[in-house]
Amino acid sequence: MDLTIDTSSRNHVKNYAERIFKDLFPKSEFTFIGNAFSWIHDCFSGNFENYLRLDLKYHDYEHTLQVTTCMIDLFKGYHMAKAYPVLTDKIFEIGLLAILLHDTGYLKTDDDIEGTGAKYTITHVFRSCDVAKMLLSQKGYTAKEILAVQDMILCTGVNSDISKIPFQTALEKKVGYMLGTSDLVGQMAAENYIKKLPFLYLEFEESFHYSKTSTKVAELYKSADELMKNTPNFWEHYVKPKLNDDFQKIYEFLGDPSPNGENLYLRRIESNIAVLKTNLTIQNS
Repeated sequence: MDLTIDTSSRNHVKNYAERIFKDLFPKSEFTFIGNAFSWIHDCFSGNFENYLRLDLKYHDYEHTLQVTTCMIDLFKGYHMAKAYPVLTDKIFEIGLLAILLHDTGYLKTDDDIEGTGAKYTITHVFRSCDVAKMLLSQKGYTAKEILAVQDMILCTGVNSDISKIPFQTALEKKVGYMLGTSDLVGQMAAENYIKKLPFLYLEFEESFHYSKTSTKVAELYKSADELMKNTPNFWEHYVKPKLNDDFQKIYEFLGDPSPNGENLYLRRIESNIAVLKTNLTIQNS
C-alpha cells in the first residue's frame, strides 16, 4: 500500500487506481477507471443532471478520494493474499464505482436552496443508490451491475443490517464489506481527520435541525468538543465491532504483507485516537 498518495488530487488517486489495476490484471482494459473518476468529478462539480456541486466540508470530495484509496489498497491486499472468492477485473470496476458514488446522496438539486447537503445525512445512503442508478443507467451498465453497486453502497449505512442486504454473489458481498470498511477506516486514518471533526459536528447538527429526528448523534453530542471527546468511544464501541463482526475483519487485507503484516491504516487511526485522548486529558487537567 502507498499512504503517500495525495488524496486532495483526483488525478493522483486515479493514477494510483490505474497502477494497481494494471498490476493485478495486466491483460485487462482499464479505461473504465478514467471514466469513473470523470463521472464522479462531474457529480461533485455540479455538472451532472440537475444536481448542484457538493457543498460539505467533512463529507467533501477529498473524503471520497480518501476512502477510495483505502478501497484500492484492500483490493490489492485481498488479491495478493489469493483470498477466495477470487477478485476479478469486473468486480474491481463495480467496487470502484460503488465507492466513488457512495456519498452522492449528499448532493442537492438546483431547486433546493435551503441549507447544505448535510440535511440529507440520515437519508443520503438511499439517495446515493438513486444517483448511482440514474448515472450508471445512462452509461450502459446492466440492471444486475447497478444492483451490485447499490448493495455495496448500502454497507455504508450507520444502521444498515448487513445480513439483510440481498447480495447477488459471495464476491459482491466481500467487496461490499471492503467498501464499508474503507468508508470507516479511510476517513479515520486520514491525516486531517481530527482537524475536520468540527465540520462533521456541523453536518450532524444541520441534519438534526432539518429532519427533527432524534438520533444517537443528537443525543450524545451537543457540541463539536463533545463529539471530539467521544470519538475514542466511537472507535472502540462502534467502529471496531462493526469492522470485526459485520465486515468480518476484512481490514486485515490492508496488512503489509497481506493479510498478517503491519497495518498502517490501523496505526494511523490509533495515532489519531491517541491525540484526541491527549487533548482531552489536557482539557481536564
